[in-house]
Amino acid sequence: MPELPEVETTKTSLMPLIQQQVINIEVRESRLRWPIPADISKLKGQKLIQLSRRSKYIIAEFEQDRMLWHLGMSGSFRLCEPDHELRKHDHLRMSFDDVELRYHDPRRFGCILWLDEQHQAKLLTPLGPEPLSDAFNAEYLAEKLKSKKVGIKIAIMDNHIVVGVGNIYATECLFLLGIHPAQPASSLNQAQIAALVVEIKKILQQAITLGGTTLRDYSNAMGENGYFQQTLLAYGRNGEMCVQCETTLQSIKLGQRASVYCPECQALRKTE
Repeated sequence: MPELPEVETTKTSLMPLIQQQVINIEVRESRLRWPIPADISKLKGQKLIQLSRRSKYIIAEFEQDRMLWHLGMSGSFRLCEPDHELRKHDHLRMSFDDVELRYHDPRRFGCILWLDEQHQAKLLTPLGPEPLSDAFNAEYLAEKLKSKKVGIKIAIMDNHIVVGVGNIYATECLFLLGIHPAQPASSLNQAQIAALVVEIKKILQQAITLGGTTLRDYSNAMGENGYFQQTLLAYGRNGEMCVQCETTLQSIKLGQRASVYCPECQALRKTE
């Protein structure tokens, strides 16, 4: 699933569309996580004014309307020539002045919605702060974790606490800090929390710089893959040797997600 760095990279790669006008729209398959709005054609004639990101959502602001785009588990946007060969799962074609935007989603868990009051309240308002913002700091995280008995990995992947820290990046942060993913969140001390905030920011920024992580089929709107996967030390390496101590990495399930860790470097600390 595309995580925050991949969504940020996708948003950046769509910037050539800014100030371009929508010429035509074709919905080839409307059945995504929620149906593509039947009146999406009202975007025709409008210019795309701005693109921004909130959590894993891309917010597309047109002259009169705003849309909320989410890549789901397998979605991607692609900029291409209008006569470029269509792929089986290209569900939406949006023609601009000199390029065509296509939304491709084999599993159809993404969404393309109007950003209205209903979707703002349901999808955006409950979200926690952006991890790269000043609002996400050690004091804030300590307050949020002090009564959390769940494993720290589950806590930092909770979008109500902080957005965008997905499975890949949570796994890497905890490995680098020597914190077991199942360590109760409330048991972390102030030094660990402060280090965790710093590491989350560092890892996410590094991933953005490297264009995100391409494990299966992720690519940005220009068709370019990310390179962060070349730096992975723990995620996806279950059964391999720890790069720090040569112990065999193990995997446990937390919140229905696989969590790879080193039983030596990330020993579970006993709590009272």
